Amino acid sequence: MATTEVILREKIDNLGAEADVVKVKAGFARNFLIPKGKAYEATKGNLRQIENLQTSRVKREAEELASAQDLAGKISRLKPKFTLDLGKGGKAFGSVTSIDIQKHLEEKGYTVDRHAIQLDKPIKTTGKTDVEIKLHSEVNASLTVTVEATEDAAAE
Repeated sequence: MATTEVILREKIDNLGAEADVVKVKAGFARNFLIPKGKAYEATKGNLRQIENLQTSRVKREAEELASAQDLAGKISRLKPKFTLDLGKGGKAFGSVTSIDIQKHLEEKGYTVDRHAIQLDKPIKTTGKTDVEIKLHSEVNASLTVTVEATEDAAAE
């Protein structure tokens, strides 16, 4: 298969970040990357312009890291509470999932991808649980989630 080298103009998942010189199949470059403005050919003239892209990449990465650290500090101060209905024997009806946690964070004004919430399995027990949220490759936030029983179930 024919391959060609291109210089990326923006971050593309599973390929690279801006200013990276990557080898891709010629058809992918010709039909998608170059027409969409996501990359340009790696010619001698274009390779000299790579420094401009690298400075914008460093600036963008620093801004992303700073915002992730700021968001991690704000999220770690939150103490969300959820209630579950309990049946006889303390068996929970329903559970607290990463979607529930994401919705709670959005209500508070914080946008987090639900896949970033590191929850092995849904929470089905009462009590406190620490949940990790991966905000950036270098930044994790810890959130303490409290799950309580409803008033009717607690009286039984």
